[in-house]
Amino acid sequence: MERPAWAPRGIDISVPSVSRVYDYYLGGSHNFEVDREAARRAMGFMPGLPKIMQANRAFLSRAVRFAADEGITQFLDIGSGIPTFGNVHEVAQSVRPGARVVYVDHDPVAVAHSTAVLAGNEEADVVTADLRKPQEILASPQVQRLIDLNQPVALLLVAILHFVEDEDDPYGAVAELRDALAPGSLLVVSHASYEGIPLSRERAQGAVDVYKDIRNPLIMRTRDDIARFFEGYDMVEPGLVPMPKWRPDSASEDEDPYSYSGFAGVGRTA
Repeated sequence: MERPAWAPRGIDISVPSVSRVYDYYLGGSHNFEVDREAARRAMGFMPGLPKIMQANRAFLSRAVRFAADEGITQFLDIGSGIPTFGNVHEVAQSVRPGARVVYVDHDPVAVAHSTAVLAGNEEADVVTADLRKPQEILASPQVQRLIDLNQPVALLLVAILHFVEDEDDPYGAVAELRDALAPGSLLVVSHASYEGIPLSRERAQGAVDVYKDIRNPLIMRTRDDIARFFEGYDMVEPGLVPMPKWRPDSASEDEDPYSYSGFAGVGRTA
């Protein structure tokens, strides 16, 4: 397999990556055939996966605009993935010029492209780190330079927590990050669930098994399990709901049925 010029040296391009599979769902070009094959296998069970990812991206954009409208000028996006249209810094800085954004990901392709996209933007940066190690994120030079933890921060955990297994204590990681944030900070979460998928659980399980096969297990939690991530936060209206129902720009009834898969919500620290 020929290595594209944009692929960082040292990555194994024969192994699928969740970030690159997501990029493929969104119509991006920074993915390999191995990623496309994994995506097509998953779509064989759940053909609406691209619609779910589009709904997730639209929720992220609305949540960032909401945070900026609420006066938040600092954004910490963990599990940010490969840059695509409507990146957090673009949305936030369009509402709040000078808003500061730090992206965090452990995928080398995501980090490399974020670095390229952010060239010349002094108010945004990227960190190579993992959600499972919150202190490494908080102590990074990029966060230290751009994020004042004594002021409110929007913590974005969008489509990332369902890739952290219970044995790695995702609830502990989220709580550790929460405790580092100033009052008035926001937590933005979207999370996969069997609830809302317009398929039988058995059929949807086939897509989940594809992620297990590529060594990136997809943890499908219940609404109650997802709500636990918001302990210590007051939920912002309309609460924890399917993605199209979170402060929609237009009638959510017009959305594809697949876009109602999983849940999204925003919480605010007291």
